[in-house]
Amino acid sequence: MKRSKLRTRSELMEAALGFGLGAVGGGILGATEDPVDRIVSAMTASGPLQPVVEEVQVMGPLGLGSLMGATALTTAMTSVIAGVILAAVVASVFVAMRSCSTSYTNSAGLWVSAGFAGILGTTLSGATFGKAIEWIVNTYGMVGLLWALGLFTVLKPPLNVLFNLLWSQGEVCCTIGSEVMSREREDIAITEWQQRERVALQIEERILSVEKGGDTMDDKTRWISEKREREKIERRKMETEDAEMEQRTIHDWINTVLVKHVDFLAFSGIPMAIVSIVTSVLGLFGYGSHQVVFIVLVALVGLIAFLLLQSSDFKFWMLLGCIGMFATFIIAMLTLHAEQMVVISANKMRTVGHNQSKELIAAQMNFQSSLEAVSTAFFGAKLCQLGLGATVGGALVRRAAGEVKVIVGAALVAGILLAGTEVLAAVLGDGGMAGALLGVVGAAGVSVGATAATATRWSSWSGTVGTVGGLILGALVMGKWHTVNIGLQVPVAFVFAMSNPF
Repeated sequence: MKRSKLRTRSELMEAALGFGLGAVGGGILGATEDPVDRIVSAMTASGPLQPVVEEVQVMGPLGLGSLMGATALTTAMTSVIAGVILAAVVASVFVAMRSCSTSYTNSAGLWVSAGFAGILGTTLSGATFGKAIEWIVNTYGMVGLLWALGLFTVLKPPLNVLFNLLWSQGEVCCTIGSEVMSREREDIAITEWQQRERVALQIEERILSVEKGGDTMDDKTRWISEKREREKIERRKMETEDAEMEQRTIHDWINTVLVKHVDFLAFSGIPMAIVSIVTSVLGLFGYGSHQVVFIVLVALVGLIAFLLLQSSDFKFWMLLGCIGMFATFIIAMLTLHAEQMVVISANKMRTVGHNQSKELIAAQMNFQSSLEAVSTAFFGAKLCQLGLGATVGGALVRRAAGEVKVIVGAALVAGILLAGTEVLAAVLGDGGMAGALLGVVGAAGVSVGATAATATRWSSWSGTVGTVGGLILGALVMGKWHTVNIGLQVPVAFVFAMSNPF
């Protein structure tokens, strides 16, 4: 859209309004920092981390890092898509039932119901996945998590085909909407036919009246009344056609969003799952710390990225698949680096006369690599949730859903869910709480993405600068000046908000 779309105020008013909207979007992002830090600290405490520490000896630091990274990113992507699917279903039913009167675009009910359903679905699915991962790790260890990731990756493409088949053949909501529209068209046609018959009879009566020399005043009154009736019918017909066109347009957009995200869910996780499975299996066969694993990992990442980028029909899921795969690679490298830092530190201590036993050094290596794997995987999942949420928020603003409604609404729902997760922390446990908080971050990402998209639509640079300044300042103040974390998250949100996967 053109920047002039938002020019309804002076430059000073634009800057003030932009700063306020930016502060709302940044504030909810910053508000998630402290709860997320607390849950990461709880997950990386010695007790909860012990199952991971025990398993790092089985598959090595590279295998552990890639497995944790792929699992965390897959969970984040899946929970976001679950929310998008639920929001699309709710919006489709809303549009088909024509519950938003004359305009779907400006209907608060449509966007509120779809947005709340999407954010709630993301949070609940995130909590469910987090709880499930925690149970798998505690019960079956990392090998069980590897099997679960592989099975889930294999099942997603067939489920994608099944879902698309059911959606295309079912579409009950669209059928209901078509029946409503059809009945209204028939009603208008009948009314129009009756009006024409009435006019025909009045013409015959007028002819007879003229032949008899009767008064024409009553005829003029009736003609004026019929003219008004005819204009009313034409206006109703035009409104119905516009509503039907708008319904068809927004329903097509919902279908496009749904298909794109379901494809993304089915295929984007395959590259990073392949990397994780190959690296973990090599670790299980005793090559967890061998140099050959690093060589295989680099070659595999390069080959998959080359094949995806060479595709003539490059799609959104391919881009996100490459990003997820590189994120998994980075998490694996950081996990290996944490282990190597322990060895370097032990060597430095040995040179100054402080010798440590091999058992102590090995225990420290396992602990540090496990700590790095869990913390970096969670941070990667957090960035993934934020980016995908920003993609949705940016698309909604470009769709003219209303900047204030999207920014403030998403922030409000995210704040409510954040308070709800704090209340249910004891019930959710560490895993469920982590997944739920990732869902809240995704909701905050919708608000941040909408803010970023709004910043590019002002007619003057003062509005843009005010919006960006409010976003950064709000995030820093509410995030207790976590400069590094905020500094990484805001650019990611801007990049994803500007992308158009549809």
